[in-house]
Amino acid sequence: MSQSGTKSVPLAIAGATRSMAFGEFLSQAFAAFRADKVRATMTALGMVIGTSSLILVVTIALSGKQYVLAQIENIGTNLVWAEYAGLVNAGANASVRDYLTYDDMIAAEQQVPEIKAATPVLNLHERIATGSDKEIDILILGVEPSYKDVRRMRVVTGRFFDEQDSELFSKVCLVTQKFAERHYGGAELALGQKIKIMGLPFVVIGTFRESMETFGRSEIQDDTILIPYTVSRRLTGTQAINQIYFTMFNSDSVTAGTNEIQRVIKSRHRPESEYNVDNLTDVLQVAEKTANAFTLILLLFAVVTLIVGGVGIMNIMLATVSTRIREVGIRKAVGATRIEIELQFLTEAVLISLVGGIIGTLLGLAIPFSLRFFTDFYLPIPFLAALIAIVVSCSVGIVFGVLPARLAARLDPIESLRHE
Repeated sequence: MSQSGTKSVPLAIAGATRSMAFGEFLSQAFAAFRADKVRATMTALGMVIGTSSLILVVTIALSGKQYVLAQIENIGTNLVWAEYAGLVNAGANASVRDYLTYDDMIAAEQQVPEIKAATPVLNLHERIATGSDKEIDILILGVEPSYKDVRRMRVVTGRFFDEQDSELFSKVCLVTQKFAERHYGGAELALGQKIKIMGLPFVVIGTFRESMETFGRSEIQDDTILIPYTVSRRLTGTQAINQIYFTMFNSDSVTAGTNEIQRVIKSRHRPESEYNVDNLTDVLQVAEKTANAFTLILLLFAVVTLIVGGVGIMNIMLATVSTRIREVGIRKAVGATRIEIELQFLTEAVLISLVGGIIGTLLGLAIPFSLRFFTDFYLPIPFLAALIAIVVSCSVGIVFGVLPARLAARLDPIESLRHE
């Protein structure tokens, strides 16, 4: 009786060991951490740095992408412009210019349903005297009241001229904010000042600036004055204009609208005349591709950090196996299988990665949350990146924990029991 009872004890222990639940593996892993807190903390630190870096990288990349796209959108994603490009194979007519006209703009508005608004731009160059009695070369643009919305200009002080000003040929103008600060001492001080253009006095009714700084790459220069197009047309006596700006109802209709505008303009001029009709679609696409490439490069750096953390986990787990050889021998002696030994050490590696990943994720999210809460900065919060970071952390724990776990599982139980 006693003999059979003695034999049944190891069998019971072995059966219990074989049927170990996942909770037991976790409890053993936590027990191993408590036994050596410093080692577990230092091992998890690599994953903390890696996951927090990954989230911060995605946050920075998304913020940069949003900033660049927002700057382009400030110019106008629905914007289309047209300008005269010259003549091709003109022959005897090579000296005759075939500029855009105001009637081209009207025809495009009537025939292209995608157009929401349009404005002509007529360039005039004049040498004028400023408030300091100094003469300077100035760029004068004749535009319609719709120019403010089509080109998304921001009125700093005063007002923009309206339809009534255009219909009454009012001699009013707006100057750039930089012009006002340079020649009148400030935007407010420029209001009411008189500027002589082609011998006629124009009253400054407002100051303006571009929605984003283009550093002179647009039609707006530092010293630019806007006057009603009707007035500029009377001053020059011509219907020819330099550019036409259109804005579409939505960004989806920009490509089709651009092609239609090109068709309408070409149909109204000589076959050898060339006109550039373009939009910002290509610029937006290039900006998005550049931002995505930049994000990918930064992510690769973050992944390298995670891999370094994984190598650290593997090294620590290998060292752990060497210090727990006798423990492995005892477990095998009471019936633990290779799979159970392997799962035990693999659970420890994954748990270290998971804890480090969660802490790193919280730290990574804390920065954008703090900036949103305590400052006016609006940083995107990459919740998807946080989820991916945790999944990657677990994956790193599995990948780099497999080797130590297999080495522990393959230890000879007899030799392990002899190990001191």
